[in-house]
Amino acid sequence: MSEYDTDAQVTEAQQAALRLANVDEATRNAALNSIADAIRDNEDDILEANAADVEEAEAMLERGEYTQALVDRLKLDSGKLESIAEMVESVAEQDDPLGETLQARVLDDDLELYKVAVPIGVVGTIFESRPDALVQIAALSLKSGNSVILKGGSEAAESNRVLYETIVEATAEAIDAIPEGWAQLIEAHEEVDRLLEMDDKVDLLMPRGSSEFVSYIQDNTQIPVLGHTEGICHVYVDEAADLEMAEEIAFDAKVQYPAVCNAVETLLVSEAVADQFLPDMVERYEGAGVELRGDEHTRDIVDIDPATEADWDTEYGDLELSIKVVEDVYEAVEHVNTHGSKHTESIVTEDSEAAEAFMTGIDAASVFHNASTRFADGYRYGLGAEVGISTGKIHARGPVGLAGLTTYKYYLEGDGQLVATYAGDDAAPFTHVDFDGEWTPGHRSDE
Repeated sequence: MSEYDTDAQVTEAQQAALRLANVDEATRNAALNSIADAIRDNEDDILEANAADVEEAEAMLERGEYTQALVDRLKLDSGKLESIAEMVESVAEQDDPLGETLQARVLDDDLELYKVAVPIGVVGTIFESRPDALVQIAALSLKSGNSVILKGGSEAAESNRVLYETIVEATAEAIDAIPEGWAQLIEAHEEVDRLLEMDDKVDLLMPRGSSEFVSYIQDNTQIPVLGHTEGICHVYVDEAADLEMAEEIAFDAKVQYPAVCNAVETLLVSEAVADQFLPDMVERYEGAGVELRGDEHTRDIVDIDPATEADWDTEYGDLELSIKVVEDVYEAVEHVNTHGSKHTESIVTEDSEAAEAFMTGIDAASVFHNASTRFADGYRYGLGAEVGISTGKIHARGPVGLAGLTTYKYYLEGDGQLVATYAGDDAAPFTHVDFDGEWTPGHRSDE
């Protein structure tokens, strides 16, 4: 049974969000740097807690209850902790996402409308086994002025608890202006169900997990959900591909780190180059321990296991890959749009028309040309870090960084204007002229 009181926690987070929205950037950055320092200082405690999680996970792996990929995502070491601390510092170095004037418009003399970036408010996150996800999400929430409710996987419970306590203590001890309660940790499944009911206090939910899990969240709440489901990603090797480049990209996309959502799960190969490309590619995959499955055309060329229809819809998250030979770029696009998860897709080709057909025809958050799918990442996109990949199309899409954790307000600066002036037979006209300007409270552009 969890020691936490979800109702009280969410209420405290809501109250903290109202104050955190008005904390200046320098203070938020100082708090982030304090978190980074505290992670380094608490290395022994964090690694001890993580070792307990890993020990239990390895026991479950032996019983067939966990995969090796999950255990790998769970593990921390000194190098990973330093990377986590550096990630927090990189978030502090990002431009402030708050207070930016997105649009300025003169409605009439001395009547100016400003569209200004502001925090969302209270963000609830439910994420997988990687303990670094907790720190990433907390850092991005703090930088963007949002309170955050954190729910990690039970397999990382000890790691998450120590990391959470490290973060909260660092901001409480070092920075008085950071409101208490801005970050909350929940642990039990029943607390998640209670969280889903609190649409009057929670402004956004960001689940990271299976499609079934995300669908469960969406079906059981009225809170807006920014869903991150599977990463069923593809690399398509076109008939006009540089085959040496294609081999390197296809290998990197699967083998460099197979446990993540931007790793490739299906390799599509144009029939025009399949005989030439597949034998060496398969040999290289097998040399790296990749378990391969192929359609009938593929198996006419190389000796691998048959792929089933289910394979085309499977996120392996491990050293497993399905291969299909397709007629051309248009069949590749059709396959991806039928079986993909709208995450990340890549074409390897020297034909600009084929690249255009693939990139514009694919319905996905990220579409690449001559690059590994593994580039779909907030850090690599220059976002500093990410709370996840959004495969939806509303509010935020692709890697969700600081900008994805903001919304906007309209601020109107006037000088006693009345709507009656602009109504009736003698209505004054609006000018509606956009201009370059930044909103400053109480000041208009002509002052």
